[in-house]
Amino acid sequence: MALSPYEEDLLSSLSRSRDRRHRADILNERFREGEARIEHLGMAIPPEMRRFMVFVNWCDTLVTSHTDRQQVRSLLLPGEETTSAELRAIYDASNMDTQLSMFSDDSWTFGRSFFSVGANEDDRNLPIVRAESPLQMCARVDIRRQQMTAAARFYKPEDDISDGRSTHFALYLPNVTVWGQRGKDGKWVETDRNEHKLGAVPVIMHLHRRRSGKWLGRPGISIVVPLVESVTRTMTNMQFAQEAAGIPRMYMTGVAAGDFVDKTGKPIPRFEAYWNAIHLLAKENSKVGQLSAADLKNFETAVAVNGKLASSLTKLPPDYFGITTTNPSGEGAIRAAEARLIRSCESFNTQVGDPLGWTMALALRIATGQTVEGNRIRVDWFDPATPTVAQRMDAITKAKSVGILSREGAWDELGWSEARKDKERAYFEAERSDPTLESVERALSGANPSALGN
Repeated sequence: MALSPYEEDLLSSLSRSRDRRHRADILNERFREGEARIEHLGMAIPPEMRRFMVFVNWCDTLVTSHTDRQQVRSLLLPGEETTSAELRAIYDASNMDTQLSMFSDDSWTFGRSFFSVGANEDDRNLPIVRAESPLQMCARVDIRRQQMTAAARFYKPEDDISDGRSTHFALYLPNVTVWGQRGKDGKWVETDRNEHKLGAVPVIMHLHRRRSGKWLGRPGISIVVPLVESVTRTMTNMQFAQEAAGIPRMYMTGVAAGDFVDKTGKPIPRFEAYWNAIHLLAKENSKVGQLSAADLKNFETAVAVNGKLASSLTKLPPDYFGITTTNPSGEGAIRAAEARLIRSCESFNTQVGDPLGWTMALALRIATGQTVEGNRIRVDWFDPATPTVAQRMDAITKAKSVGILSREGAWDELGWSEARKDKERAYFEAERSDPTLESVERALSGANPSALGN
């Protein structure tokens, strides 16, 4: 079946929209990976020194500080308080912990990220969920209803290593998915289609830092990119200054090159003469001295100033940018310093929880035919803070001792999985049925306390 005129126009429109963003996307990706090229490094640095550029990748620090603290505790269906076995099976089968990390990383880097959901030919009960690259994806959204009406993925086969434009596409529509490639005349040609009749586009998009009235996301790394450029210039200039003036220089007066000879009368190479520890000069007015090396403290100060600004803008503790004290901070000080970061992570988890819930609802529908009303799957997250094991256990023990927390609730607070809970329940059951332990408990309960003390 050939593409309809509507599908051809839609595909061309989505392709143009993706191409318009491509240049900015590539630049953001290079900053994220620490491969960006800083154009203005300083008038004093010659072009050949560019290969010594020191790129300070604070973008990676910002992104991983949030994504590393993003861990899903459970996926709950509407009206339920325990993890859905079907959702957890789909989640685990698609390695969603890894997929979610890529999904969140993309939103910080490009300002948008995508999940796709498709049927699994090997196991219908476990649909395939994948994070799709924003460099390849583009979507169209009905802003009034806030629903996606179409999406397209433009790509090249894995064995195509050319640098040219995309050669293949996948067009996602509410009731059909179309695959195709670019023909010899440059037009898109259909190669296959799947009439899935879902009534929804099998692609979920998340927009990072979206503003009201706009359906655009803003890269999270954009707030730190100017400081990354600044500190990169500073570090590169410092390296050049260290090479040019960071080593003490020697000077000599009243001598000539011919005065430096060995005992046989042959001239000594200049480099060897420079590094000789002792110089014997025969001329009466000759003199040897040394110039002091340049003080590079101003570069250290500039880096520290940039680090403090980065800490203020990103809500990360100062030590994330190399600003540390001589003595390590105590536990309370660390938690206090991370307070703004933790709140930022909680807010980010809330934003990502919505598209993740929509994705899992769509996957559940493909697997079982069950429609989740309003896609209201709730995502519970582990605490993004970094408490010590002793601190967490102490708080849980106190809460249980006063009767405000059950044993099962304590396990939830410890972050145990359902499999871990089942194992512990089996241990408790084995203890209750062990006759040896039962006799010991009876003996202890009936014993005289004073006798027990003896």
